[in-house]
Amino acid sequence: MRNAPNPPPTRLARLGLLVRMTRPAFLLLTVVACALGTATAAACGCGFDVPLALGATALAVLAHAAGNVLNDLHDARNGADAANTQGIFPFTGGSRLIQSGVVSERETADLAKSLLLFLVPAGLLLAVKTGGGVLLLGMAGLLLAWAYSAPPLKLMSRGLGELTVALTWFLVVIGADYVQRRQFFVIPASVAAGFALMVAALLVINGIPDAAADARVGKRTLVVRLGPVGASALYGGLVVGAHLWLVASVWLLIPPTQALWGLVSLPLSLAALVWLLWHARQPQRLKPALALTVAATLLHGLGMTWGFAQLSLR
Repeated sequence: MRNAPNPPPTRLARLGLLVRMTRPAFLLLTVVACALGTATAAACGCGFDVPLALGATALAVLAHAAGNVLNDLHDARNGADAANTQGIFPFTGGSRLIQSGVVSERETADLAKSLLLFLVPAGLLLAVKTGGGVLLLGMAGLLLAWAYSAPPLKLMSRGLGELTVALTWFLVVIGADYVQRRQFFVIPASVAAGFALMVAALLVINGIPDAAADARVGKRTLVVRLGPVGASALYGGLVVGAHLWLVASVWLLIPPTQALWGLVSLPLSLAALVWLLWHARQPQRLKPALALTVAATLLHGLGMTWGFAQLSLR
């Protein structure tokens, strides 16, 4: 007797799968970046247009989702995710949906194309409402999201992944501020720089458990090039640098003193650094440091957002 065929997935199940393909937990990083940029504009008295803020955040999140899907696709094609048996899920190693047979490479490529095709006209509409600067920022962001993983550039494989993601999230904060302010300004650029350093540190520590698999398939990430000890030193420099920059920028009278709320992340960053230095050569023991780094990055952005929000509510 033949087994009955599996029923086709419901629309709700299919939608849930599409969401899983975007690695939704990591999209919170972009939500925080947009909240920070929106708060800097509101604190400067440039208004707070809720529909525009929500629209800009939605587009930034979809762009991040497209970047995640593209990364899964190209790591499947180059064999990095298949070779990665030491990754620490869900922090590293991608969504694993292709490797587990839940989706195919073609389905992943189709989702990436659909997201990108939606983002282009939606971004143009936002630019019409807010100014040409948004168009430039959006184009730069999409270019970086594509170039991070896709050939021929494959920036992550050339040791430029950390720089790419730092620049990307720098632009996200700037873009969220620009949507409200309608011009570029030094204060959002200042706080965006520190947040970008935290995001770069997150990518560095996430790359340590993946380094062995990346090296086997010729994916020469910055962590592969530096080794665990060098990567740990870089991580320390980035997280300490991010917090020192916040203090220095306030001392230079760029952002207001309320931005120092971003320092709430410092204890978590230092705890993650100590754990990383202690276990740098034991990547499978880095899960606590990975979790602390994610929390610190989000808290750094949320702390500064809270500080600027206090000013706008006065």
